[in-house]
Amino acid sequence: MTAEMLTSMRELESRTTDGILVRLLWCQDENRVFVSVNDHKTGETFSVEVPEGERPLHVFAHPFAYANQTR
Repeated sequence: MTAEMLTSMRELESRTTDGILVRLLWCQDENRVFVSVNDHKTGETFSVEVPEGERPLHVFAHPFAYANQTR
């Protein structure tokens, strides 16, 4: 994600489980959807762009499965 994209992001959904914050973000200017993960225990953070044809809520529910595809 670029700095410009971050300024146009809108949070659509978020959840926290066991210190892991997962956010569903929409970049309005680029019309792209991302899932951002921040593990407060380990300090690990990553974001995944929702692949074309995938359901954003499915990526939101299973971000670690999609992270392996993009790293």
